[in-house]
Amino acid sequence: METPAELCFPQRNSSCKKPAHPQAMLIYVLLSSISLTTVALNLVVIISISHFRQLHTPTNLLLLSLAVSDLLVGLLLMPVEIIYIEACWFLGDILCTLYYVVDYVITSASVANMVLISVDRYIAICDPLHYSTKVTKKRVQICVCLCWVCSVFYRILLLNDHLEQPGRSNSCSGECVVIINYIAGIVDLVFTFIIPITAIILLYLRVFVVAVSQARALRSHIAAVTGQRSGTVNLKKTEMKAARTLGIVIVVFLFCFCPYYYPALAGEDTSVDASSAAFEIWLAHFNSCLNPIIYAFFYPWFRKCIKLILTLQILKPGSRDAKML
Repeated sequence: METPAELCFPQRNSSCKKPAHPQAMLIYVLLSSISLTTVALNLVVIISISHFRQLHTPTNLLLLSLAVSDLLVGLLLMPVEIIYIEACWFLGDILCTLYYVVDYVITSASVANMVLISVDRYIAICDPLHYSTKVTKKRVQICVCLCWVCSVFYRILLLNDHLEQPGRSNSCSGECVVIINYIAGIVDLVFTFIIPITAIILLYLRVFVVAVSQARALRSHIAAVTGQRSGTVNLKKTEMKAARTLGIVIVVFLFCFCPYYYPALAGEDTSVDASSAAFEIWLAHFNSCLNPIIYAFFYPWFRKCIKLILTLQILKPGSRDAKML
């Protein structure tokens, strides 16, 4: 027999139990740290690219879009899940459904941005002579807009049943759950996991092969000119650097998203609960904390931007025109 204090709505027989976690304080501290770090890192990326004119390149526009989606994860999604670790959902079924729509839209846009960045790097490495004509700011802006618009329409379509009947997946009052059936889960798996990761792997493998080929050609050229092999391009180092970058991109993405898509892979319905602090949900969101490290910290200009931001140098007149590259 449940006591009233253990229920979300003591006056209702259909009320859920209040969620409880034995290590709640530790979970609060850990997840709050992840949320703050995600916001801080992506905010630095956004300020850097938006402020300095020299960083207004097509590639950086893609990084900016990725940082915006990841910032929203840390600013909107993570705090809600932290608040409801040991609390019931009191915002109603409509806001519950809208929360998940926003969640899925942001996640889809983040994954789509990763694919666009892969395409950008592919063209830059494999077809450098035509890069400036193929990849322009206007085209990148159109691609980014399409990325967000398509994410919105795709997610509305996927969650159409829940939008028509909010709260349909809730088993009791005070719960915020969305259950995606097996068919919709497979569609989601294909369009937001299998296709993107396949595209990223193929593009980066091609980039890796071309980078190694260029390194070999450069080494042969220098060796022919100087008549010696010492002091030339270190092929092994180049290969390892390309392989490491490729490995980080793919492994991190797989590591963060595989647990979330496991139910669809196993032929089960996908259940997402805002108050469960589920490991697979937070792991997928943690990718938003890692993205600025993978895609921004590897750029030399980023360390200079951090210094200028932290020392408030960006507030000085003319700082927008500072040389960052």
